[in-house]
Amino acid sequence: MLILARRPGERVVIGGNIVVTVMEVSGQTVRLGIEAPAETPIYREEIWVAVQEENLAAADSNTEEAERALRTRQERKEDHEG
Repeated sequence: MLILARRPGERVVIGGNIVVTVMEVSGQTVRLGIEAPAETPIYREEIWVAVQEENLAAADSNTEEAERALRTRQERKEDHEG
């Protein structure tokens, strides 16, 4: 992890196409401005974590639904054959 000290108005350039500007420092709060290409998603960490957790839950749910549908299909096939 790179740790930098910056003052309001100072910037950090990431990868040549992302610029992070320190807008304001007030007590324990730092306001940042981020300039990045439109195709670069930017999330606050707590939002990113929540989205990832929801995606995992949905994937688990979809897996369970797919397994249930497969079992039902197999049972119907067996009923028709036997």
